[in-house]
Amino acid sequence: MITGIHHVTALTSDAQKNIDFYAGILGMRLIKKTVNFDANHVYHFYYGDETGQPGGILTFFPYQGLARGRHGKGMLNTTTFSLATSSMDYWIQRLTKYNINYKAPQQRFGSEVFIYFEDFDGLGLELVFTDRDQRSGFTHGHIPPQHAIKGFYNVEIGQEGYERTAGLLTSQMDHTLIAERGNRFRFAATDAPGNYVDIICMPDSLRGLPGSGTIHHIAFATPTRETQDQARQLLVQRQLNPTPVLDRNYFTSIYFREPGGVLFEIATAGPGFQVDEPLDQLGQSLKLPPSFENDRAGIETALPPITLDFSKY
Repeated sequence: MITGIHHVTALTSDAQKNIDFYAGILGMRLIKKTVNFDANHVYHFYYGDETGQPGGILTFFPYQGLARGRHGKGMLNTTTFSLATSSMDYWIQRLTKYNINYKAPQQRFGSEVFIYFEDFDGLGLELVFTDRDQRSGFTHGHIPPQHAIKGFYNVEIGQEGYERTAGLLTSQMDHTLIAERGNRFRFAATDAPGNYVDIICMPDSLRGLPGSGTIHHIAFATPTRETQDQARQLLVQRQLNPTPVLDRNYFTSIYFREPGGVLFEIATAGPGFQVDEPLDQLGQSLKLPPSFENDRAGIETALPPITLDFSKY
């Protein structure tokens, strides 16, 4: 029922800076520009590969001027992107060029080489350099195709201990423990880059606090509404109080809190991001669900103006 990661959604304090960082510096495609369906005065940006395939979709709610949050336990703290092994020097130079502080390359699980850095809000990010990922990266042309981001590699969730979250992943969400070392436990529904969920035991850390630079929720993918309903029933039986199925236009969703406090979502793989604009125009226009169209003028007035300009990157 659960096939891997669908998307990760974060909070940011500035809409334009967010676009400049993720579409400009990191080179991801802005695949959808819409609004938060639960707060339509706030944008909802979706970034990903050319078509917005699950396993590489990073989304943001930009609350202008939002105070910073705090990383810690009970929170997804780091989102990691996958790149070719040969791309490490290119990205070290690129991060340096744009004055983005990063930690020296490190290794985990033997051969997994990665670089940690943060965006302007303090959101934890990593680049993993691997030849295991056969996905094609997307580029607007300002980043060479061979160095483009391919999608996610893994995410890191900080917890007091790993057992309760691990129990949910393995008993209700089709994940398997595939690796462990020290305080890191790696799970996956599909053993491939883009689907790894690492639980980090950090009992001595403070609990995370929501705000800009933190993750709002992580979504897991399921193929259809039928498999989503099956997953929901398992959550009901576990008394995790999932929401009803909600229509998000590009997929349907259910939400619930896992035992460690992280907001989880289960989202369908379709219908996808081409339901309201063609592939070559993804992300160019503000798209609203039909129920908001009568309020379009007021919504557009309330949103800050933004531009997508790659000439400076």
